[in-house]
Amino acid sequence: MKKIGFVVPVFNSEHTLVELHERIKKTAESIHATYHVTFINDASSDGSWEVLQKIKKDDSENTTVIKLSRNCGQHNAIFCGLHHCTGEYIITLDDDLQTPPEESLKLLNSISEKDYEVVYGVYSSKKHSAFRNFGSFLIQRIFSIVFKANGNISPFRIFTGKLKNRILQYKTSFTFVDGFIHWETIRIGRVEVEHQKRSQGKSGYTWMKLIGLTTNLVFNFTTMPLSFIIYLGILCSSVSFGLGILFIIRKLYYDVPMGYTSIIVSLFFSTGLMLTVIGIIGEYLRRLYLSTLNAPQYSVEEIIE
Repeated sequence: MKKIGFVVPVFNSEHTLVELHERIKKTAESIHATYHVTFINDASSDGSWEVLQKIKKDDSENTTVIKLSRNCGQHNAIFCGLHHCTGEYIITLDDDLQTPPEESLKLLNSISEKDYEVVYGVYSSKKHSAFRNFGSFLIQRIFSIVFKANGNISPFRIFTGKLKNRILQYKTSFTFVDGFIHWETIRIGRVEVEHQKRSQGKSGYTWMKLIGLTTNLVFNFTTMPLSFIIYLGILCSSVSFGLGILFIIRKLYYDVPMGYTSIIVSLFFSTGLMLTVIGIIGEYLRRLYLSTLNAPQYSVEEIIE
């Protein structure tokens, strides 16, 4: 009999948690699998923690609930859940019921039948807002470039317990679960799953969170910005050299006064370039400094196992 561990990060979802738990339970029972659900309350401001305590009381043997002392973000919350979940297979899913828990069977069938270590549930049509869809599209494209991935990723995924143990070795405070997965394996599959409209609440992703996630992806998993500096420097040097030759020719042959315009434009251009370069290097130095502090990936206030 298979044992499946479910990891669910929770943020302001008090109205969907009970139904989500019941549907996970019925899905596991339908294939006669044992299950364990780990809920991680990521500093919700509503009554999510009280609801999770009730779920734990009603299904104590198959449920673990964790309360984080501050909001750590979806990926750090998932990482916390991975440290406390068990199972031959681990499934991560959101708390909003936009991805039906019953779709987990598609992931399980795919990873069981093929030689995959992880299978993503991908959506043919997302029922998010235009803003959220654009943010997801941007992250998908950047991720594809950074990791040379040929397919999409999603928070709805299944992977083996062995892969879970390998990715838990990463201690960086800038956590991106899919980045660790792609560092550890190329045996990655994808299966199309259903995506439904949100029935309760609203997405926890804001512009700032999407920007932060994108920044973490770029600066923590690639040196692309540093390479960009090199090419930008070569381009600007070439343009400046060409303009310098042009100004000299105009002065020698046409006696055109150099004036202040070209000087000011060159000054602002070079200053802006230098500030950009210093900013990018400074961002890498900031992250190196933070990594030396060994800042925790998450902070747990309470665990009920």
